[in-house]
Amino acid sequence: MIEAGLAAVGRPFLSLYMMIARFGTFLIFQASVMRRWSSFFTHPRLFLAQMETIGFGTVGVVALTALFTGMVEAIQLYNGFHEFGVESFMGYTIFVSITKELGPVFASLMLISRAISAMAAELGTMRVTEQIDAIDILGVDSKSYLIIPRIAATTISLPLLVVLFDVIAIASAYFIATSVLGVNPTAYQDTVMRLGTFSDIGSGIIKAAVFGFIVSSIGTYIGYHTSGGARGVGQATIYAVVYSAVAIFVANYFLSSLFMYIGW
Repeated sequence: MIEAGLAAVGRPFLSLYMMIARFGTFLIFQASVMRRWSSFFTHPRLFLAQMETIGFGTVGVVALTALFTGMVEAIQLYNGFHEFGVESFMGYTIFVSITKELGPVFASLMLISRAISAMAAELGTMRVTEQIDAIDILGVDSKSYLIIPRIAATTISLPLLVVLFDVIAIASAYFIATSVLGVNPTAYQDTVMRLGTFSDIGSGIIKAAVFGFIVSSIGTYIGYHTSGGARGVGQATIYAVVYSAVAIFVANYFLSSLFMYIGW
């Protein structure tokens, strides 16, 4: 009875300790990866191959998500703005919400589901089939060969995907608002041109670069340390998607707070 009670009391502290230990291991691993960034210039073909897989491979799902995101946002905002007769202000509201929040977050989530999951599964399969061990035995640094190109490609690809998302989402929202809902196109455009600033777009692009680095670091770390055969690969894929998505929302809050503090 006493042992069961002590176990119940100590279990949360043990879980917290294990979580902190895993996070510390993750940081140590990332520090070892950062020391190898000079090797980025020695594997340009690997980087371009990952750009094609991660960047171009995610264009379709990002474009489709952006199309319907802009259309839905136009409809929902129109319902609210129409109550007060200020439909003309929809333009700037849609512009700033897409460029600063929806674009970076939604594009990141699509990239996680499309590329980061595949990244973790691929590296996990290579680990459990001992392909990574074979690379190390051949004298090739597996971290430089497998991880650096993936992180670099994701960090560069995601801002470009966010720009694509912004353009499609804003265009689809404009089309629905002016052609379907009857909003005055001149007034719609005027609010965007008068109130919109470059910082609205720039903050979203900066977020995208940070998000790309975070999710690729998580995906490569989990995949690189996979164990347990086929079941372990499946679990690694789940962990990579879940942890990356949660990290995006946490990072988005802190970056949004920072941008608000500096006036962005």
